[in-house]
Amino acid sequence: MIDLGKRSVLGVDVSVIDYESAVERIVAAAKNKKPFAVASQPVHGIMIGARDSEHRYRLNHFDLLTPDGQPVRWAMNLLHKVGLRERVYGPTLMLAVCERVAKEGLPIYLFGSRQETIDLLSRKLGRRFPTLKIAGGQPGRFKVLSPGEREEIVSTIRQSGAALVFVGLGCPRQEIWAYENRDALSMPAVCVGAAFDFHAGTVAQAPSALQRVGLEWAYRLAHEPRRLWRRYVLLNPLYVAMIAAQAAGTIDFDSRPATPPIRDLNVG
Repeated sequence: MIDLGKRSVLGVDVSVIDYESAVERIVAAAKNKKPFAVASQPVHGIMIGARDSEHRYRLNHFDLLTPDGQPVRWAMNLLHKVGLRERVYGPTLMLAVCERVAKEGLPIYLFGSRQETIDLLSRKLGRRFPTLKIAGGQPGRFKVLSPGEREEIVSTIRQSGAALVFVGLGCPRQEIWAYENRDALSMPAVCVGAAFDFHAGTVAQAPSALQRVGLEWAYRLAHEPRRLWRRYVLLNPLYVAMIAAQAAGTIDFDSRPATPPIRDLNVG
């Protein structure tokens, strides 16, 4: 088991952790009904935090921020010599948590994506983990919520009897939602990105060979070029340049202040 605290990647504090330790911490928080915000961060997520001081503040106040992408893991090994042998990928973490909570009898809640995806995902998770208890699910609203809508979503999740909630709203919306509602939920909120679509079968996942060499982005870009080209074509080279600057010590990303958000964005 590996759990060595956090290290800075472009000013974003990423956890030096493996799957086993991540699952242990999430399940412990679920058992204790403890607020616990978790997100798996690829390059895109790190770059949003690196360029936006308010979002960097949010991410740096998560309990667990795992290195979702291989380039994030490589950066941590380069910058901090932590020797991580594998990333902690959101979709894989979701399955590992589901396997464990199914054995523990801890119910889950699914929040995000579309209703059709929630329905498909519930059926497929149920077939994969027959003892898994799914307390409920609802799609994201994908808009600015009124105070009443925000309270309704949190109340529904709490009253469902769930011990933890998986959040699939996409980056950075899911991280904003988890940050803003962490304490009100009183349970782990685990942000898992595209895991809902992958495990429901509505979006194809990159072959494992491409994932291992850090080319999952190329597969996704080829399948969704109009939606993703800016994310990968513009941000990936900038990420490499910024990591090189941090490694060389020409830019001290940790010296830049992380600014508490002035107001909640009330997304969901």
